[in-house]
Amino acid sequence: METKSSIAYLRAKKKLETLKGFYSHLAVYILVNTGMILVSANVFNSEKIDFNDWSNYVTAFFWGFGIVFHGLYVFYVMNIENNIFKRWEEKKIKQFLDEDQ
Repeated sequence: METKSSIAYLRAKKKLETLKGFYSHLAVYILVNTGMILVSANVFNSEKIDFNDWSNYVTAFFWGFGIVFHGLYVFYVMNIENNIFKRWEEKKIKQFLDEDQ
């Protein structure tokens, strides 16, 4: 059953790549938005520091929606979709193998 183990390996590799993509997106979000908020709040120049202005957080807010939906997609693919379709795929593979023999 080398085919079954190679399919499982490819499935696990795809899940890993999906998860790595999400964590990379999250890391970039945190770094970039931290920098943008600090610059917008005048932390690095001699003007008055102002964290109360709502416009400092607009990019982080809307990009945050993207992070949330990316996370929902990643964990949907890794948990819910994988469990439902995994059984169906295995059943169909077994059916096709039985038909070929």
